[in-house]
Amino acid sequence: MSGEVDYEALPEGASTGATLIAGASAGVAEHCIMYPVDVVKTRMQALACNTPKFQSKSIVRNILFMMKEEGFWRPVQGVQAMALGAGPAHAMYFLSYETMKERLAPKFKEAGAPEFSMHLLAGCGATFFHDSVMTPAEVIKQRMQMCCSPFKNATSAFRTIWREEGLRAFYRSFPTALVHNMPFQAFHFATYEAAMLWLNPEKSYNPYHHALAGAVAGGVAATAALPLDACKTLLNTQEVNVLKQLNVESVIGLRGAATTIYRMAGFRGFYQGLRARIFFVMPGTAISWSTYEAFKYYLSPAAPPPVSEDTLRDLQHSSSSSSRSRGEGSPRGRGDGGCEGGSSWESVVTDLPLREAPSLPMGELVTREQSRTLLYRDHRDQ
Repeated sequence: MSGEVDYEALPEGASTGATLIAGASAGVAEHCIMYPVDVVKTRMQALACNTPKFQSKSIVRNILFMMKEEGFWRPVQGVQAMALGAGPAHAMYFLSYETMKERLAPKFKEAGAPEFSMHLLAGCGATFFHDSVMTPAEVIKQRMQMCCSPFKNATSAFRTIWREEGLRAFYRSFPTALVHNMPFQAFHFATYEAAMLWLNPEKSYNPYHHALAGAVAGGVAATAALPLDACKTLLNTQEVNVLKQLNVESVIGLRGAATTIYRMAGFRGFYQGLRARIFFVMPGTAISWSTYEAFKYYLSPAAPPPVSEDTLRDLQHSSSSSSRSRGEGSPRGRGDGGCEGGSSWESVVTDLPLREAPSLPMGELVTREQSRTLLYRDHRDQ
């Protein structure tokens, strides 16, 4: 036994509160740090905006353009709504994933099913709970991110949307979000677990491995799911100019959003903002997984101390060497634990059950009540 902690087993002993704190911290860190890039992605997906289009595909130049034309703080406008939604949403997200993975693992192992299929299913279940909380925050956030947004803060955006469109507006994109996020998160979790198995087969805590695996998983999932993300953005923003050009009151459903995007921008409309999306998701998922795994590691119960692997033969050899160094004529004292003044193999702790302990010549097996371990004491000194 190496004494090394099986890190991936730590959540089994972690409290629900620890998992919730780790998940909430990961969500807030991911979305708040990468928020300006998310603004660029949302605007790149706009189909018909009154203000001038971004003049460059560079994300940094787009952010600088926003700051110059609309004010220094424009790239982070709406981050409050994102923080309020991301905390509880990601807490539910990681808690449900860990819980489902823990409960499904024995059943999948018994059925002989591949491990990645368990991660896919757990990822889908976690997505439902995440999107139930996150979708209203996404609506407010993306309404404020648009170049022609009339909202200056999250409170006014919430009140206006509630008054003019009702509760339905906050969940109009929920079915599309599930269709987008379930495959996204399923492949995200499966890719992450596979990457960690390859990078870190010993399952020890390594922040660099968690960050790299998270970034790879996020990039793969983001590229595959971008067309659905474009549809979700349109359903959330309900671009005014698009509605005017199509002479409709609202865009409803995944099919309606996909038809509108194709009609307005063609096939390439589904992949507008790809670079910004990848640049947002890859660092974001790296930050999220690094933060989550760090909190999970430090909030989990302390690992037990390593178990010694010294055998009776090793201890006997060590004792003999120690005795020769003191001289053959030195007297041997006796205490409760063995030889006085040095270690002795004559009093050895073993973790073998009493009924399975081997018969040892000239000795006796004594049970220590406090720790329920066994002591072997030699009779030759008595």
